[in-house]
Amino acid sequence: MGLGRSGLATARALMAGGAKVMAWDDAPDRRAAAEEAGIPLADLTTADLSGVRVAAWSPGIPHTSPKSHPVANRLRDAGVPLVCDIELLVRARTAAFYVGVTGTNGKSTTTSLIGHILRHAGQAPQVGGNLGAPALDLEPVSPFGTYVLELSSYQLELVPSLVCDVAVLLNVTPDHLDRHGGMEGYIAAKRRIFEGVMPPRRVCIGLDDTICRNMHAEMTRQDSRDLIPFAAGRAAPGGVCAKDGVLVDDIDGKAAKVLDLTGLPALAGEHNWQNAAAAYAACRARGVAPGVIAQALRTFPGLAHRHETVATVDGVLFVNDSKATNAEAAEKAILCHEDIYWIAGGQPKAGGIDRLEPHLDRIVHAYLIGEAAEAFGDFLEARDVPVSMCGTLDAAVDLAFQHALDDEEEAPVVLLSPACASFDQFKDFEARGDAFKALVAELAADAEAEIEDLEEDDADAYDDDDDEDQDEDTGEVRP
Repeated sequence: MGLGRSGLATARALMAGGAKVMAWDDAPDRRAAAEEAGIPLADLTTADLSGVRVAAWSPGIPHTSPKSHPVANRLRDAGVPLVCDIELLVRARTAAFYVGVTGTNGKSTTTSLIGHILRHAGQAPQVGGNLGAPALDLEPVSPFGTYVLELSSYQLELVPSLVCDVAVLLNVTPDHLDRHGGMEGYIAAKRRIFEGVMPPRRVCIGLDDTICRNMHAEMTRQDSRDLIPFAAGRAAPGGVCAKDGVLVDDIDGKAAKVLDLTGLPALAGEHNWQNAAAAYAACRARGVAPGVIAQALRTFPGLAHRHETVATVDGVLFVNDSKATNAEAAEKAILCHEDIYWIAGGQPKAGGIDRLEPHLDRIVHAYLIGEAAEAFGDFLEARDVPVSMCGTLDAAVDLAFQHALDDEEEAPVVLLSPACASFDQFKDFEARGDAFKALVAELAADAEAEIEDLEEDDADAYDDDDDEDQDEDTGEVRP
C-alpha cells in the first residue's frame, strides 16, 4: 500500500522474489506509473484479502493516528501484519550487520557520515532507508557486511523483526505528534530502535536533550545493554564528547582528544558536532580505529539541503537549510550566523517557532512564505523583528537579497531555514531546496553579467580615451 519511491522498489523486489503482489495507491498518477512499470494493481479498499501473508505499508500513510486509513483497518481485521520495506530487508538479509540511526534531527547527516567513515575504512556499506535509496533498492552485502539505515519514527513502528547491531538515537524533541497520538507515542516509536539490542550489540545515545538523558539513565540502571553515550553540549563519561568542537574519546576511559571539528565547514555548529560524535561512537562500535575515523571526518563533504552553502553573490552568503522542517532544526542553523536575512514558513508544525525567541537578535529581517506566514509574522512582529510577507520563495529570495545589499551588514547571510514542512508549496524539502538554489544561481548569473557589462563599458571608455586621430591634411597621427 503506497506506490512512492519505496513502494515501487518494494513491489519490484517482491515480484523478483516470486511473491504474488497486489499493489495500490490512492493517487491515480502513482497507480498509472506503477501499472506502466508492470506492477499488478488491486484496489485494496475492496480486494479479497484471504491468503494475504503480509502488507508492505508505506510509512508515510497514517495507519493509526490521526486517523487510520481504511485499508489499514481492513488488513488488521483480516489478521494481516503491516510492515515497511526495512522489515522485508531484515528478513531477507539475516547475516548482515545493521547500524540504525534515528532521532528528531540530524539523522541524515549522521547516517551519511557513518557510511562515509566506513567506506574510508575500506568497508563497502550500503546506506539508505529514510535517506536516499529505498531499503529494497540497496545492493546485497556480503555475509556480515553492513547496512547503515536512517530510520524515521514512521518506519520504526513497522519493523517488528529489526534488531540493530549498533543502534543510534541522536535526540528526541516534539515532532510528528499528530501521527503518533502525542509525545508519548512519538517517544515510544523512537525507543523501538533499542528493542532486542543486547551485548555484543551496542547502543549509542545522545545526552544533549532531557528525554534522551532520561532514557540513558534508565538503561544504565535497569539493563546490561552496552551503552556509548555521546554529546556536544556537555561531557559524556565513558563515551564521546564534542564540547566546544573538540572530539574526545572516553570509550576506553582515556579521554583522548581525537580531532578539532571547528575548522571543518561541512560540520559547522554544535548540532553537527553532535552528529560527528554519534558517527564516531557508531564506527568505534563497528571496529573502526580512531585515527581512521578522524581522517574520514576531515573529508566529509556534507549533505544537500542541510546547512548547505550555495553561493556568495555580491558579498551576500546564501545558505540552503531546507531540511530544517521544525523550529529546533532551524535553531541550529540560526546559531551559526549573526546577520541573518531569514526565509521561513511553509506547512506549520506543532509548537511553532517559540523556541527561537532567545536567538531573534541574530535576525536582521524575516521573509515569510506559505501557510505559516501569518502566525510567524504575528510572533516575530510582537518581538520587534522586521517582517516581510512574501508568500512565495522567489519573492522572498529577491527581497532578502536586495535588503542584504542595501543594509551593508558586516556578514549578511540569506538563510533558507523554514522551520516548516514543505508540502503546502513543494513536493518535499528537496524540491524546496532545489528551487532556492536555482533562484540563487539566477542571481549569481545576473551579477556576473552585470560585472561583465561594467568591464566592457570600462574597456570601451579606455579605448575611446586612447583613440588616435590622423590629420587629413598632413597625415600626422595625433593622440
